[in-house]
Amino acid sequence: QVQLQESGPGLVKPSQTLSLTCTVHGGSIRTNYYYWSWIRQSPGKGLEWIGYIAYSGTTYYSPSLKSRTSISRDTSKNQFTLQLSSVTPEDTAVYYCCRLDGSWGQGTQVTVSS
Repeated sequence: QVQLQESGPGLVKPSQTLSLTCTVHGGSIRTNYYYWSWIRQSPGKGLEWIGYIAYSGTTYYSPSLKSRTSISRDTSKNQFTLQLSSVTPEDTAVYYCCRLDGSWGQGTQVTVSS
C-alpha cells in the first residue's frame, strides 16, 4: 500500500517561497497513469487543489495559483516537490500531498507570518 509523507518548514515569511516535499513509499511515482497532487486547506475553508505532476512528468496547475506554483520531482528519491512563491498570510494552510486515486499524506501545517 502506498504511503505519502509531507515535509518542509512550518513557518514561512511573507514574500518568500514555500517549499514542501512529498516522499512516496510503496510505489513508484513513475508508475503509469498515476497523478501526484498537492492540495491545501486554509482555516475555515474547504479543500483547494493546487496542482499535479503526472507519472510522465507533465504538470498542471490550478489557474488561480498557476503564476506562483511549480511542482517538480526527483525520481531517484521517489519524491515530488511543491514550490509556491510570493506567499502571503492567505497561503497559511494545512498542505497535503496525495495520489489522485485516494491515497493521502497526513498533511503538514504551514503558517505564513513575519
